[in-house]
Amino acid sequence: MKIEVQVNVVGSLTAAWNAWTTPSSIQAWNFASDDWCCPRAELTFEVGGRFNYRMESKDGQFGFDFEGTFTNIVPHKEIAYKMDDDRHVTIYFTEHDDKIVLLEQFDAESIHSIEQQKEGWQCILNNFKKHVENGDVRSKS
Repeated sequence: MKIEVQVNVVGSLTAAWNAWTTPSSIQAWNFASDDWCCPRAELTFEVGGRFNYRMESKDGQFGFDFEGTFTNIVPHKEIAYKMDDDRHVTIYFTEHDDKIVLLEQFDAESIHSIEQQKEGWQCILNNFKKHVENGDVRSKS
């Protein structure tokens, strides 16, 4: 089953793209709640390239590596990857008037309910939106 989450970001397509593809920016937004963080983001941003984003609770009690391989990249339009558990994710970037519409589709997993998964991924997208709209997008490093 595919799950979809979406966010409308006021800002430029370049800023949104850079926030999604730059390690320092990913660390600033890639977590679902304020008691979690992303202390490490590593990626080789090319088809066949790998990524590893460390996600941890700020108290150090819990954490995991979110890892996968990029399967498709269409600059400023689409990013697709396969997670190490064989689930697939596609992110679409679309310009619409003065905003960027980000649509993220991902394969559901079997541990958490569909609603929990949707809520968690939506919270991360909401953090992404805040990050871009606050103008805190770091350039490629």
